[in-house]
Amino acid sequence: MSASRKPNIIFIMTDQQRWDCMGRFNPYIKTPGIDKLAADGIIFSQGVCQCPMCVPSRNSMMFGMYPSQIGVRTNAGGIFDENRLPSVPLPQLMKDNGYFTAGFGKTHWNNGFFTDKPSKRGFDIRAEGQSSKSSCYEYGAVMMDDEGQDPEGLRAYGEETHGWGGGEENYLGYMGCTSSLPKEHHRDGFIFKKCMEFLNGPLPENQPLFLYLSFIKPHAGFNVPPEYEAQYRLEDIPDLEAPPWLEEPDTHVRAVSAVSDALRRRHEELKAHWQELTPEQRRRTTLRYWANCTFLDDFIGQAVKRMGQRGLLDNALIIFTSDHGDMMGERDHRFSKYCMYDGSVRVPMVLSGSLIPPEKKGIVDSRPAELVDWIPTICDAAGIVPDPRLPGLSLLSDRVRKGAFSEFHGGGPENPQPAPCWMWRNAHYKLILFREGTVLEDTPLKGELYDLKKDPHEWYNQYYNPEYAEIRFRMMEELLSHVATAYAKGPAFGDKLGLEKITGK
Repeated sequence: MSASRKPNIIFIMTDQQRWDCMGRFNPYIKTPGIDKLAADGIIFSQGVCQCPMCVPSRNSMMFGMYPSQIGVRTNAGGIFDENRLPSVPLPQLMKDNGYFTAGFGKTHWNNGFFTDKPSKRGFDIRAEGQSSKSSCYEYGAVMMDDEGQDPEGLRAYGEETHGWGGGEENYLGYMGCTSSLPKEHHRDGFIFKKCMEFLNGPLPENQPLFLYLSFIKPHAGFNVPPEYEAQYRLEDIPDLEAPPWLEEPDTHVRAVSAVSDALRRRHEELKAHWQELTPEQRRRTTLRYWANCTFLDDFIGQAVKRMGQRGLLDNALIIFTSDHGDMMGERDHRFSKYCMYDGSVRVPMVLSGSLIPPEKKGIVDSRPAELVDWIPTICDAAGIVPDPRLPGLSLLSDRVRKGAFSEFHGGGPENPQPAPCWMWRNAHYKLILFREGTVLEDTPLKGELYDLKKDPHEWYNQYYNPEYAEIRFRMMEELLSHVATAYAKGPAFGDKLGLEKITGK
C-alpha cells in the first residue's frame, strides 16, 4: 500500500462494555490489546454515550448528533428514508473524502424495516456476523448465514443460546455457560475472520483506509469460549455492594418503570432469579462478563498487530470505544442498560496511533467526552471540514465543554413513549432531570443530583438538599445552555446564508 498524506482511520468498538472493564481501571480484567492502545494513546476517563442503549447510541455516534436531533430515541427507532438523513453518516463521509471504507461487524442502523435493500451508507466492503434475515442486514454485505460463509456456525450459536431471550438478555443469558463452540464459530469469530481476510489480502492502493471493526459482545449472553473463562478465578471476583434501600427511590428509573411494562418486567425477572443465587453463582456472571471482554480483546490485539505488519499504522489514528455499558447487578440486581447511572451510561474511549504526540501517550484525560465527539475528531485528523451543525468537539483539540450530555426515552416497545430524561455530568457531579408519565402528559419536573466523589454508587440523591442548591442551579443552567445551543444548529437548518450562518464565515 503506497503512503498517503491522509492518515488511516481505524475505528474499533465493542457492544455493552463498561468504562471500567479494561485493565487500566481494573487490574483483575485481562485486556492487553486495549491496554496497549491506551499506553500508546489517551484514555478519556469521563466519556459517556448519548443514550444508554444500542440503536440510538450507534446512530447518534455515526451521524454525529444527539438522539433527539436525528429522531432515533430508542431501540425501536431508525432512520428509514435514505433521502432524509440528518447528516452524512461516518462511512459515507470518509468515502466522500477519498477513503476506502471497510466495515466488519455490527452497525445496527435499523434501516431495513421498510426495504429489502437497506443501504451500507458508504461502506465499500461490508461483512456482518448476523443472519441476512436480521435487522442488522445491509444490502450487499457478506452475512454469516450466506452460502459459502458459516451458516452452520450461526445455527450452532443459535442453538447454544436458545431460550436466552431477546438480545440474549434474560436471566439465562446473564448466567451464561462455558461455550461448547470453537471461537471461530461465534458471531464475533466470523467478524474477526472477515476482517483478517481483508488485512491479509491486497489492500487498496493510493487511498487512505477507514476500517470499522465492531464486535457484538461483551453484550449478553455470556457463552464464553473456555480458554478465556479459564483465565479468571472465581475467588478474585468481588461481591457487589448493596444499596441502603430495599426499593428504588423516587428516581428516573422508577418513573420509567411505572409506564414501561417491558423494562419493569425485565428488572423484576432478573431480580427474582438473582436473589435466589448464591454469592458464588452471582460472581460467576461477573467472571463471564469479564472473560467476554478478554475474548474480544484477543481479536482486537491480533487485528491491530496485523495492521502494523501491513504498514497501516505508520500514519494512523486508532479509536476504541463502546456504545454503552451494563449495570451488571448494581443497584438492586439491575442488569443491562436503560438508565443514566454510570454503569450504564459511561463508556471506554481511547484515542491512539501515530498521530498522538509523544508527550500525550499514556495520559488520562478527564475532560467530559461524548460519543458524538468521534466524528469531529476524525475530521480533525483527516483534514475534513466537519458539518458545523454537529454538537461534538475534536478530542485532538484543547477545547473543553463544562459537562457531558445524555438522554433517555424508554426502551422502545412502550406506546406511548415515556417522558424524556436528560443527564448532565462532569467528573464531580451528575444531574438528571426527568418527568413521570408519558410524552403526552405535562407532569412536574423532578431531578436527581449525585456527588460522584462522595457517592460513586449514586445512592444518595442530593437534588432536594439545600446544601447542594448552588451546584444544582449551576448544572441546570449549563445543561439547558448546552442543549439549547446544540439543538439550535441541527439537523435541519434553513437560512439564506446557508451554514455560513453557523460558522460565521
